[in-house]
Amino acid sequence: METTPQCTNPTHSDSFDDSENGTLLPGLPDDLAQRCLSSLSPSLLFSVCHPWRRLLYFPSFPPFFSLYVLFSPLHGPTTTNPVPGGIDPQNSIEFFSFDPISSSWTPLPTPPQNPPLHLLHRHPSFLSRNLPIQSLTVSNHLVLIAATTHKLFPALSSPLVFHPESNSWFYGPQISTPRRWCVTGSAQGAVYMASGVGSHYQGDIARSMERWDLNKKRESWGWENKAPLKDGRFSREEVEAVGYRGKLCMVNVKGNAVKEGAVYDVELDKWEEMPPGMVAGWNGPAATMDEDVIYVIDEVKGRLSKYDGEKDCWEKVIELEQLKRAEQITAGRGKICAISAKGEKIIVVDVRDKPARFWEVAPPPGMEVVAVHVLPRMISRQH
Repeated sequence: METTPQCTNPTHSDSFDDSENGTLLPGLPDDLAQRCLSSLSPSLLFSVCHPWRRLLYFPSFPPFFSLYVLFSPLHGPTTTNPVPGGIDPQNSIEFFSFDPISSSWTPLPTPPQNPPLHLLHRHPSFLSRNLPIQSLTVSNHLVLIAATTHKLFPALSSPLVFHPESNSWFYGPQISTPRRWCVTGSAQGAVYMASGVGSHYQGDIARSMERWDLNKKRESWGWENKAPLKDGRFSREEVEAVGYRGKLCMVNVKGNAVKEGAVYDVELDKWEEMPPGMVAGWNGPAATMDEDVIYVIDEVKGRLSKYDGEKDCWEKVIELEQLKRAEQITAGRGKICAISAKGEKIIVVDVRDKPARFWEVAPPPGMEVVAVHVLPRMISRQH
C-alpha cells in the first residue's frame, strides 16, 4: 500500500467534462503527460483533480498496491449488519480488495465454480474453533492452497489463484494429495507445501514437501517432490513458512507455547535446525518483507519485532494494545498489516517511519477478516 487511507471516499467513476477538464497537463499530449505524472504519489494524483484521479485507474498506469482480504460474513443474533440474502453454508468466504487511495472496498470477481468451491471458516459442530483457510502471495498472485469443506475434507485439489493484472481467477496444477492443516509458504517465485492431513492422517504425507515453481511457463507447471521433513510434527496446525534470504523458516505451534522450529534451504533442498534466538522470539504470527526481513508479533504483549540474523535476536519496532492477540500478518511496501483479535479490523504499521506509526482499516459491515495480503491494485477494463 502507498499511503494512509484518505478521508474522502469518492468512486472511481467520478464524472468530468472532457472538453473542459479532461486534459492531464495543458500543452502536452496525454501519453507524455502520463509519463510525467507516473512519478508522483498516487495520493497526490487522487487529491488534485478528476482527470488525474481517473488516470490512476487506467490499465496503462503503473499500479499502486492494495489490500486483498478474505472475509467471513458474521452470523448469529449479535450481528448488527447482516449480509443481505445470507450465504451458502458450504462456502463461508468472500474476497475483497481495499483501495488505500479512495478508502473503498471492491469485491473481487466471482471465483470459478467448476468444481464448486466450498471453503468453510466455521463449522456448526465446532463453535469454539475456526477452520484454517491457507493463502499466500507469490509473484503478484494471490494463491489459496488449503482449506476445509463442511464434511471436514480438503477443499482444494488444485491451488486457486487470483491475478490482479488480468483481474481473473484460475486453477494451478493439481495437488498429488489434497490436504489441510499443512505448511504453506513461498520463496523466490515458488510455492511450497509440506506436511498436513488429507481425508485422514498418513505418515508419509505428514513428512512430505512439494514445490510449484511459478517462474516456469504455465504448460510446464506441476508439483515436484522435495526433501521430506524428519517427522510429522508440522501437521498439527496450519503453518506459515516465511521466505527469508533463500530459506523457508517455520514453527510448528502458534503463540507463546513451547515450539519446534525448522528451516528449509531452497537451493540445497535441505532441512536445518532453526537458530535458537529465532525460535525463542517467534511468539506469534510472522511475515517477511521482500524475503529479507522477518517480522513477528508477540500475541501477548502486542509487540512487533524484526529479526537480526547477525545477532540471532529480535529487535522491538513498536508495541501496541491493538496488536495483542493478532491472528495473522503480512508485509509489503514498507508496511506490516495485521488482523486484530477476532478479525474485527486490520492494523497497518508503517515501519519505514521513525518512530513507526499505525492506523486502522475497518472491514465492510458484517464481515470478519480471515486473511490479508498486499498486491497491486486490480486493473479496471472499463477505461
